Amino acid sequence: MLIEFDHRESNSPYVERIWRSRSRLGGPFLSMADSNIELVFTRLPGFVAATLRGPVSQASFVDCPPDGEWLAIRFRVGTYLPAYPTAALADHRNAQLPVLPGGRFWLSGQAWEIPRFDNAEDFVRGLALAGVVARSDAASAALDGEPLRASRRSLERHFHQVTGMTLGGHRQIQRARSAASLLMGGTPLLDATFDAGYFDQPHLTRSLKRLVGMTPARLVRERPQLSFSYKTDTL
Repeated sequence: MLIEFDHRESNSPYVERIWRSRSRLGGPFLSMADSNIELVFTRLPGFVAATLRGPVSQASFVDCPPDGEWLAIRFRVGTYLPAYPTAALADHRNAQLPVLPGGRFWLSGQAWEIPRFDNAEDFVRGLALAGVVARSDAASAALDGEPLRASRRSLERHFHQVTGMTLGGHRQIQRARSAASLLMGGTPLLDATFDAGYFDQPHLTRSLKRLVGMTPARLVRERPQLSFSYKTDTL
């Protein structure tokens, strides 16, 4: 395997989960569409980077360097950084944050210590207290299907402003990632189609080609190295 992944869920209201990975060899991997913001710390021989990643609306192949280590804070959908509009970060327009001596980096006018896998929630709590991260209750309510206090159009505009994508686009990405996880886990094609919420196999095929990067048949046959993925509820 090109990249080894490890992750844990988070009980933070701002964080969905923390993940880390390590590469043994260099090579291409398939980066799926994603609807979350992530703060990623990269360590390569002689190099450290801090990157704020936005949502990605289409899959692509990405080159992975050898001997790399990554730690990422995956924010919940609805969490945002007021100083970094989410739409401006979308589709690989990432913000590269200055890395300082002594294991620190610069974010929103302050120097912060690079977190560890086991203390990332404490780090995010500090960001929230400083107003660096915030959470939209309306966006979260839209995801959970709670009763609306505003019009559907107003909610859609707000959701797009906070997350950088439409509510429908987010659900399409989650559905495609869920289907890919089912297929890679050995679920038969027909079962994966309906378990993930698709009308039929052509619908599944079109979605996976755009959002995962391969047809269902190729995923099952080639079993490519995918970007970080995990089982998720279908929306």
